[in-house]
Amino acid sequence: MKMFTRRIRICVVMVFLVAGAPLAPDAAADSPVIERIRTTKTLRIGMTGAQPPLNTVDADGKIIGFEAELGRTLASAMEVKAEIVKTPFQELLPRLRSGKLDIVISGLTITPERNLEVSFVGPYFVSGKSILSRSETMSELQDAKEINKGDVRLVALRGSTSQIFVEEVLPKAKLETVAGYDEARRLVLDGKVDALIADHPYCLFAVLGDESEQLVTLEEPFTFEPIGFAVPPNDPQFLNLVQNFLNMLEGTGGLLEMKERYFSDGDWLDALN
Repeated sequence: MKMFTRRIRICVVMVFLVAGAPLAPDAAADSPVIERIRTTKTLRIGMTGAQPPLNTVDADGKIIGFEAELGRTLASAMEVKAEIVKTPFQELLPRLRSGKLDIVISGLTITPERNLEVSFVGPYFVSGKSILSRSETMSELQDAKEINKGDVRLVALRGSTSQIFVEEVLPKAKLETVAGYDEARRLVLDGKVDALIADHPYCLFAVLGDESEQLVTLEEPFTFEPIGFAVPPNDPQFLNLVQNFLNMLEGTGGLLEMKERYFSDGDWLDALN
């Protein structure tokens, strides 16, 4: 893992340095966010730490995952320290707007409503609603029409957007709600429900870590949900910096390598035990 991330960070940092120092004093003068980061040498990154494989907590209490690597790579490119601030999802944007965070990287869907409050860069990932099911059941549940039937049993997290999705799009299906993913996954494995409705990244994570090899998910989610970096409004210089970082990460192949590591290769899961 260290060799992997070090190579990507060195590549992106070198591109940044060739393009010009990202935290030069003249740039910071027009950006309150860059000025604060340049003064403290710290980038404060808001993240829940509870959205695997985007971000989660390992056995040592450290936040790891696809977005954690994104945040640390951005801080390295800016030549500052990454401070990942574990924050409840509903508090991420309020803390960003109040200046308690410099950036949010936490599975945040870019929506017009949110864009009225903050600025976005991206997407760096595309998510959407998907299903997690057993392999023998998946062949019968390939699209929403096949799922929206009275004899189909679904589970979703209580109070989640997935619950709302089922209630609005799949109203004929029988829905059970639970408090956590572990309970939901067990219901699927035990055959007590036909499928879990959840965000696509979690479904990929569950399949990747399934030792029983019974779980499967869709190749593409039902819905289109672009995930991006949320940055403070009214700071075009910092927004431009983050956009250039994403462009360079994509151009060097680093973003694709990160995605393959966290969504296709299960080696990193060892850190969770």
